[in-house]
Amino acid sequence: MERKRMLVVSAHAADYVWRAGGTIASYIEGGAEVHVVILSYGVRGESNDLWKGEGQTAENVKAIRKGETLAAAEILGIKNIEFWDFEDYPMELNRERLDRLTVKIRQFRPDVVVTHGWTDAFNPDHEGVADYVFQACVMSNSAGAQYDGLKVTKQMAIFGFEPHQPEISDFKPGTIIDISSTFEKKKAAMACFTAQKHLIEYYTMRGIMRGNHARRISGNQQYVAAECFSNFFPTVRGEFV
Repeated sequence: MERKRMLVVSAHAADYVWRAGGTIASYIEGGAEVHVVILSYGVRGESNDLWKGEGQTAENVKAIRKGETLAAAEILGIKNIEFWDFEDYPMELNRERLDRLTVKIRQFRPDVVVTHGWTDAFNPDHEGVADYVFQACVMSNSAGAQYDGLKVTKQMAIFGFEPHQPEISDFKPGTIIDISSTFEKKKAAMACFTAQKHLIEYYTMRGIMRGNHARRISGNQQYVAAECFSNFFPTVRGEFV
């Protein structure tokens, strides 16, 4: 992981923590440089508990969500985090916003891009972001797409988060990442999100279940917890094992 560059694009303020917090922390501990782009705070669709308070406002919800995710990012070791403040539910991802992400990719030049997967039965924002990130990666790799003299990138590996309801979303596991050494960090980061407390237990159990899958598939009994991702492209290597 040393000297690797990972770009994480999260539709809403907490998505990257629920679905990839352990992996991000592992990469950072291994010496990778990780940049996180949060497209929206999730004010309209991902902050239901916060709206139960009398007199609540969108600006106050936004401030709470930003504080939560900054606290979580600090626990995970993230130093580079950007808030693009798009509106959610629905999230409109137009050409101007596509160009903005393409420029970010060319500037940062990631080896790995992690974002939402293609299918999410309950969240069209997530599916839209999967397509948005994929298009930006393709444009970044295209010599004909000119952006202020920024150099074209080479093909990067792209992985999709496991959706919240994988069975209903027809999710197919592609890559399982061991997060045994960073699972406690992930749990501490998840605890920062008071707006979605109901997800903390769910993703704790999901990590343990994927750890079981990691042990079964690999034969390595040291795996305790894991996170699962879809592969945008097939894996290329010189041998099977």
